[in-house]
Amino acid sequence: MKNRIIRAIAGSFVLISILLSIYVNPNWLWFTAFVGANLLQSSITKWCLMEDILVKLSVKD
Repeated sequence: MKNRIIRAIAGSFVLISILLSIYVNPNWLWFTAFVGANLLQSSITKWCLMEDILVKLSVKD
């Protein structure tokens, strides 16, 4: 359950930041890069801040 929520949040962030970069300011692509870097870091270290946040919000596995 948590993995699906994390993927949905990350995908939403990417899509929203791309739309913001098209319609507001191209600097929003930095946010897209930040999300991608966090996904890469999470795959290497097996630690994810969003997972810790979801645990504190009592989201079950």
